[in-house]
Amino acid sequence: MARPVFLLPFALLLLASTMASADVVEHSFHVQNLTVRRLCHEQVITAVNGSLPGPTIRVREGDTLVVHVFNKSPYNLTIHWHGVFQLLSGWADGPVYATQCAIRPGHSYTYKFTITGQEGTLWWHAHVQWLRATVYGALIIRPRAGHKYPFPKPHKEYPIILGEWWNANVIDVENEGLASGGAPNISDAYTINGQPGDLYPCSQKHTHKIKVVQGKTYLLRIINAALNNQFFFKIAKHKMKVIAVDASYTEPYVTDVVVIAPGQTTDILLTADQSLGSYYMAAHPYASAAGATFDNTTTTGIVVYDGATSSTPEMPVLPAFNDTPTAHKFFSNLTALSNGPHWTPVPLQIDEHMFVTFGLALSPCGGNATCAGPLGQQFSASMNNASFQFPTKLSMLQAFFFGVSGIYTADFPDQPPVEFDYTNSNISLDQSLIFAPKSTRVKKLKYNATVEIVLQNTAFVTVENHPIHIHGFNFHILAQGFGNYNATTDRKKFNLENPVVRNTIGVPVGGWAVIRFQANNPGVWLVHCHLDVHLPWGLATAFVVENGPTPSSTLPPPPADLPRC
Repeated sequence: MARPVFLLPFALLLLASTMASADVVEHSFHVQNLTVRRLCHEQVITAVNGSLPGPTIRVREGDTLVVHVFNKSPYNLTIHWHGVFQLLSGWADGPVYATQCAIRPGHSYTYKFTITGQEGTLWWHAHVQWLRATVYGALIIRPRAGHKYPFPKPHKEYPIILGEWWNANVIDVENEGLASGGAPNISDAYTINGQPGDLYPCSQKHTHKIKVVQGKTYLLRIINAALNNQFFFKIAKHKMKVIAVDASYTEPYVTDVVVIAPGQTTDILLTADQSLGSYYMAAHPYASAAGATFDNTTTTGIVVYDGATSSTPEMPVLPAFNDTPTAHKFFSNLTALSNGPHWTPVPLQIDEHMFVTFGLALSPCGGNATCAGPLGQQFSASMNNASFQFPTKLSMLQAFFFGVSGIYTADFPDQPPVEFDYTNSNISLDQSLIFAPKSTRVKKLKYNATVEIVLQNTAFVTVENHPIHIHGFNFHILAQGFGNYNATTDRKKFNLENPVVRNTIGVPVGGWAVIRFQANNPGVWLVHCHLDVHLPWGLATAFVVENGPTPSSTLPPPPADLPRC
């Protein structure tokens, strides 16, 4: 009986030490119009604190982040903290009509949450229409005071944010596409930290540069903030060592190319081990949808060695735009750093099995009109033949907390309504399958339930690699492959020892992936494709996780300043 008495003071001391090492980090975001010049063209954009990208937020694991958002823009606004667990703080997650109503022009909202059990690179972005094209920034989570990285400390670190640029108002671009029923206009350029790079007109003077010292090692925190494109990223003549993705540590993986989908982050160690000189870092799309129009340009930055005399950078050879084998090799070779900081083993007892087909779809044009989508119809998208439609009267999280009916229905199906040859290109425009009804169907989960999902790509309209993001959770990626998932043979491929952990997965083009996670956070958590063109078309659903049995597993009430619809 003496042992618990001895342990109590030690436990209190440990708790006090933990609390003492955590800080409150406070920021203010002033969101308003900003006129910038890109590609020989002046454009008014929506930006945070007068910059593109917006401010980088730096915190430590365990800190509480408080961000006051003042919407001085002409548009409705929310901010999403991409990849943050939001344990018992779902009111701060940010997707409009999922966890909150929009911050209207002239109004404000304070996001407050504690970052628990996470370190690495995440990011923040707008989650209303296409505003995140210019409303985004890095969220860097360092280890708690007194803790170290699980790799040698780098000499310096640099955030590298890949973006996408239109010589147009992005809200107009989206709205025009939706009105026509067809695909919206493609972008005019890609950017590295807000700058297109010197392969574009009127851009040479502002190409983003990072300085390195020969022999030193640097941490590059790469974020794909582009709206609708995955990227191949290379640095001429240099290898990169991947040590984390989506703020989850990996076994070190050496590569000369990084593949990164919208929403994903990749931390790499770069050793300046080449001769003194300048070297391009470059990114261009991984375009997996055959026949689809895309922006085929290349964005560049420059790695400049201290003491270099040559002013002409060397250019890397990027993979072909449709190089799926290179993309698959990169994604499938990543594994978790077992027993590293915040590592969690794969849960082995499964409570919920889901088989979710997803991809593009069509919806009727209406009346006698002809739309710009295939077969004269409107582009749509669906998961298990349900095309998601966001509510507008109240957010789903408010409906969950206050027990308001009529906002969503908890009947999202665990399987598609019919079985078919999911990835056979002959079904691409099969009119008996391709029309998906609009609805707001969600999947209800018990608190702490372990969920396994087979994510099955379909060939409707075209096969494509879709980056699927789950809000509020990380998940283990047990296996991935091409064609139709086969439960008998493909389960043998599961990695249950050290599968990579992510919050966004690029499901292979014409293929499948199996993920598993534990629903240990009550609230409403959006699940959607992070190609933003697909979200208003309906490639989404949500998990509604019930409260647990204790106060510490129950969602608290909303903050007093939660925006009203």
